[in-house]
Amino acid sequence: MTDSERIPGQAVADTGTLVAAIRAEETRRPDRLFSDPFAEKLAGQHGRRLLAEAVAASGDKSTLQIVVRTRFWDEALLRAVPPVRQVVILAAGLDARAYRLPWPEDTTVFELDQPAVVTAKAETLAGDAPRCRRVAVGVDLTQDWTDTLRSNGFDSTQPSVWLMEGLLQYLDEAAVHTLFERVDALSVPGSVLLYDIVGKALLDSVMLAAVREQMSRNGAPWLFGTDAPAQLCERLGWSAVVTDVAEPGNQWNRWFAPAVPLEVPGVPRGYFVTATK
Repeated sequence: MTDSERIPGQAVADTGTLVAAIRAEETRRPDRLFSDPFAEKLAGQHGRRLLAEAVAASGDKSTLQIVVRTRFWDEALLRAVPPVRQVVILAAGLDARAYRLPWPEDTTVFELDQPAVVTAKAETLAGDAPRCRRVAVGVDLTQDWTDTLRSNGFDSTQPSVWLMEGLLQYLDEAAVHTLFERVDALSVPGSVLLYDIVGKALLDSVMLAAVREQMSRNGAPWLFGTDAPAQLCERLGWSAVVTDVAEPGNQWNRWFAPAVPLEVPGVPRGYFVTATK
């Protein structure tokens, strides 16, 4: 894999502090969609500065997708885990779900990310106890991380739940397909795959230009989008349900435009995909 195909390390890690700052801001709202009591300290001053810059550059609409997807994936994860006992969060960043969600007994949550991110998060949350068995694994997701995951206790003979949140847009198309193939190879029937994706029409739209420009300036350009999000897993035999981000966004009063039926082409939108094997 060439340098241009690799996830930009520090730049993408910085997005984790930005996401934590957005979650901390939402947690302060009286009508919050979720509560993340760990987000404030995970964001730190750096995350708060990144959030201020993001809002100044592209307005607060740019934060809404992260708020909505946090709630959406919280609910999807908790629906999936009663029968499934192992969860893998890819590019977990500063996600605090292992600490804040009411996991069923005997759930193991594997968090995969760059070693530097894993170390920094461990230091920040050193005094906090997770609400599940948490296994943090430092890996380079652009390399083959499957053996490392297995060596840390992942059981590829048992069903698993996978979450790819806010990750795929930072990879090129070949790396996206490779990632799905690796997840599929570790997943037995009964497994669940959760991912969000930027639509190609949205990626190329004027409305996203300011966000893309800022991400490129910060060294984390958005490379990938598709308006056929289900195909990423269906070509491997999974069954997918696709949701326009605007649907739950409007339901929870956190969106700025009405939802348009998925069959209408050319609409700039983001997608949530829930798939089963």
